Amino acid sequence: MSRRPWVDSMPTLNEIITEAVRDFTENGFDSEDRLRFWMERIRSAAVSALVPEGELRTMLTARLGADYLRMVERGGMLAMHRGVARYTVDRLKPNMRAELDRRIMASANLIKLNRQAAIEKTMQRFSGWATSIPAGGSDAVDKAETKANIRKAMGQLPFEERRVIIDQSHKFVASLNEIVAKNGNALAVEWHSHWRQAGYNYRKDHKERDGKIYAMRGNWALEQGLMKKGPAGYYDEITAVGEEVFCRCSARYLYALRDLPDDMITQKGKDALAKIRAAM
Repeated sequence: MSRRPWVDSMPTLNEIITEAVRDFTENGFDSEDRLRFWMERIRSAAVSALVPEGELRTMLTARLGADYLRMVERGGMLAMHRGVARYTVDRLKPNMRAELDRRIMASANLIKLNRQAAIEKTMQRFSGWATSIPAGGSDAVDKAETKANIRKAMGQLPFEERRVIIDQSHKFVASLNEIVAKNGNALAVEWHSHWRQAGYNYRKDHKERDGKIYAMRGNWALEQGLMKKGPAGYYDEITAVGEEVFCRCSARYLYALRDLPDDMITQKGKDALAKIRAAM
């Protein structure tokens, strides 16, 4: 683990673990005091190695703020909601701004929990190994392998935190889309999967949803008998876009009866569409 500017004056986590492994290899688990001493030093070094929470929050705000700017302020939302007027999106800005604040807080809390888990995993691995070494030490210890195993959770943490930020970005955009869809009275949702993307670890059931159209339960066209749920069923019967961890699927929302597939329009709906077309 490389040094960070805020911990240059103290040993790195890797250096502390190296010293601890050497000490226990030479002396073994001969006292609670020895174990406690190194546990405290490892925990302190692990905490110091983390990106400060203030800097992390700045990163989250920048990433999710960019999503908000792209989708809300610059009109990216409208591409997913053809049929929704710009003033509808503008009217919903307070709701979406509140969602931005909520998502930043939720993301920061999730990363904090992951950090705590990584530190505890590191402590658990060190303690489990150290207490297995007999008093007097051991010549059979593979120091490189031992150190790699102890620091594994902390070593993976930067990568995991980037994944969390990316995942929370997708969840935030999905939440913004749902706010517009519910307030704009969407009739249905068309699911889009990225299963064709090379290297993407898609879910099999999400691939099967690709291109399917799900009805929004309780919408005005259903209530008036102009449409039915169709073969895919209702959207609330499945996990939503972005709901599952690392889901990158997206959705296109349908607002007009004429945009629905034929098997979702009732005879009453077809008659209504025919009258509209005849009057044009």
